[in-house]
Amino acid sequence: MNFNFTEEQNLLRDSVAKFVADNYEWEDRRKRVASDEWFSASNYSMMAELGWTFIPFTEEQGGIGDNIFDALVVMEEFGKGLVIEPFLENTILAGGMLGLMGANVDTLESIMAGQQQYALAYAEQGIGYNNEYIACQAVADGSDYRISGDKVVVLNGAAADVLLVVARTSGTAGDKQGLSLLSVDSGDGSINSRAYKTVDGANGAEIRFDNTPAKLIGAEGQAFEALARTLDKAALLTLAEGLGCMQMLLSKTVEYTKTRKQFGMPISTFQVLQHRMVDMFIEVEQARSILYRAALHFEKDNAAKEVSAAKAQFAKALRYVGQQAVQLHGGMGVTDELDVGHYFKRCTSINTLFGNGDWHRARFASL
Repeated sequence: MNFNFTEEQNLLRDSVAKFVADNYEWEDRRKRVASDEWFSASNYSMMAELGWTFIPFTEEQGGIGDNIFDALVVMEEFGKGLVIEPFLENTILAGGMLGLMGANVDTLESIMAGQQQYALAYAEQGIGYNNEYIACQAVADGSDYRISGDKVVVLNGAAADVLLVVARTSGTAGDKQGLSLLSVDSGDGSINSRAYKTVDGANGAEIRFDNTPAKLIGAEGQAFEALARTLDKAALLTLAEGLGCMQMLLSKTVEYTKTRKQFGMPISTFQVLQHRMVDMFIEVEQARSILYRAALHFEKDNAAKEVSAAKAQFAKALRYVGQQAVQLHGGMGVTDELDVGHYFKRCTSINTLFGNGDWHRARFASL
């Protein structure tokens, strides 16, 4: 199995790494997260200008190939910088769902060019990660539809111009058939929305639709498989982001233990702490291997099984590496001024996005 990246992918990695180094100084990021801005519009525009937002789309859709490893490289470097711009939310989630449902090229190009912000509203209270239990209703109203129901944890929902809503147009909760994708203007007066910042600095929203006008995208009642595929891809790419976070936690912890002294010597000389950092290294490398394996198998029939295996492994690694990094930094590891705690927060969020470790272990067993 070849885990080597191509020359083009290595150049892409260098480009993203330079962008992160130039635009994500820690203090600048911390001030941005603490401000009223949801994210930096200029940073997002730069991502579009550099072509990264075109990566997850095929050439037929106006993109540059939809190579999963290209997107993985970008997300891994974003993880190292704790990037909060909605590349995942707008491009991978919303754009991916639109692409699978056959949206027109003009709509996809508006996402790739960074001209519009979208949010995929699918999660609901009380259904966990079992999206076949979506109950939000959409009923036909002439050539259009009207949506009623609640959505929670709508990533990028606070900044979105357009909401993509997965709602039930037929059947009952528990049926995989009957779920449809509809678009809604986020500024419609019938929407009741509560926007918030997530624990890791991104933005989200809880949204209530009350007979809200919407337009159907793609075939009616056929959105479940596209949603499952989109969420698996998003899960895989957030793991790449998590890998970047863990690499930074490891390197920062090793560097800190070389400078922090106790009993007149660096604590990196204490064997028990060396063992813990070796264990952190092992967790990172095991996670890297299973991530790359899942990416290699993503276009095959057993993609869901490989993604679940990777999520289950990362659930252990993200928690262990994050906890050890915080503990080895002592009390300062949980302060807002130090970036280590923020990497840990993002690791914790990644663990719960698109299915936690327990859910994916159960799915792996069922597959």
